[in-house]
Amino acid sequence: MAASLRLGCQGIVRTLVAGLRVRGPDCGLRALHRSGIWRGAPSVQVFMPALSPTMEEGNIVKWLKKEGEVVNAGDALCEIETDKAVVTMDSSDDGILAKIMVEEGSKNIRLGSLIALMVDEGEDWKQVEIPKPTVTPLPTTPPSAAPVEVPRPTIQPPPAKLGLRMSPAARHIVETHGLDPKVIVPSGPRGIITKEDVLRVLAEKKEIAHTPVQITPISKPEKIPPTPQAAVPSIGSQRPSIPPVSIPGKPNAAGTFSEIPTSNIRKVIAKRLTESKSTIPHSYASTDCDLGAVLRLRKELAKENIKVSVNDFIIKATAMTLKQMPDVNVTWNGEGSSPLESIDISIAVATNRGLITPIIKQAANKGIQQIAESAKVLAQKARDGKLLPDEYQGGSFSISNLGMFGITGFSAVINPPQSCILAVGRSRTELALAEDEEGNPQILQKQLMNVTLSSDGRLVNDELASQFLECFRTNLENPVRCALV
Repeated sequence: MAASLRLGCQGIVRTLVAGLRVRGPDCGLRALHRSGIWRGAPSVQVFMPALSPTMEEGNIVKWLKKEGEVVNAGDALCEIETDKAVVTMDSSDDGILAKIMVEEGSKNIRLGSLIALMVDEGEDWKQVEIPKPTVTPLPTTPPSAAPVEVPRPTIQPPPAKLGLRMSPAARHIVETHGLDPKVIVPSGPRGIITKEDVLRVLAEKKEIAHTPVQITPISKPEKIPPTPQAAVPSIGSQRPSIPPVSIPGKPNAAGTFSEIPTSNIRKVIAKRLTESKSTIPHSYASTDCDLGAVLRLRKELAKENIKVSVNDFIIKATAMTLKQMPDVNVTWNGEGSSPLESIDISIAVATNRGLITPIIKQAANKGIQQIAESAKVLAQKARDGKLLPDEYQGGSFSISNLGMFGITGFSAVINPPQSCILAVGRSRTELALAEDEEGNPQILQKQLMNVTLSSDGRLVNDELASQFLECFRTNLENPVRCALV
């Protein structure tokens, strides 16, 4: 047995030596290495995908496959939190999940980042070949070329790079007058240099420049004991720019604060709200709608075990109004209005991650029962974070209903590039004087609901907005004619 093993090893060595002698140095051991026998299994790289048009980075919420599990095309790999919702990422290839490069709970993963490695079936997934990170080489100059000194203008770095905190107005004055921000004593909250701080230093500088110089006769210098120089006020001598962060699990100490991480959804909400209020001229118009006919129809439908809400009637009335007034069903394309062919109603749903607006598509062509079923399914998927990208992207008109929270009326912010959003408040009971069939006066109770239309003044002027609200009120107060298509 030992003799046979020794002969076999000698044969392998002789073969390799022969390869070196006959075929040169690129054969033998090097050829054996290059053939892939000594390498790991070739990998299929999985990158962070773009799961929404506005997505720039994502968070890995949960891996649905473990290392070593077989993955078929179409299988769910992991759950990724985008800027809109938590979306399931499906595999596009067959193979074995060999290596998870980004663990669960990782946040702010840029698009195109490597998150996992797969190998083909039959390969040893434990020996997967992990790609080396690409390093961009630094540009080098040839030794023969002498360095040529090119005079460059000295550019003073902006104050923000010095680690100082200052308001935009203060930064502008510092850059304009070339002041040294290190000598400015901040008086704002958390050590922020305010505009008044900079103006005070600028005034002192001008006062020193205009002070007349007094000429005194030269006298014999006397020995004066050295006096300590006045300490230049610095940022470090003041209170810290940012208070210390409290330690989790321990009671907050005085002067500390707790930092709450911001989800991608809330970052996008903040960005779009700022964009909407700063770039869209909002116009507002309100009216009251009588819900008497809607409440009576709901009771009749409930007898047939058809459950619909008042909000479903509002969605249907809005869709029918947009169908009757196509000039409102437009979006802003950057230069003007773009008419929309379909009527897709976005409904605002509050979740623990922020506000999201799933879309009921082709709402004008659906009956009230279909709208109720679609709204219920979409709202639940939004709260669970299971909305697909095509279920919340787009939309031509938004509805935000806060009536269930006891809000009488409010004004909503337009969701760009849409032209309008309808804010719905709660219903209230009011007494109204009316006449019966014989013309006698009588007092009736009415269920009134306040709605406020926020419209883009560039697309929907005040006259068109008033006509829209009048048509909407007529459709809502006569639900029978628009409940069924």
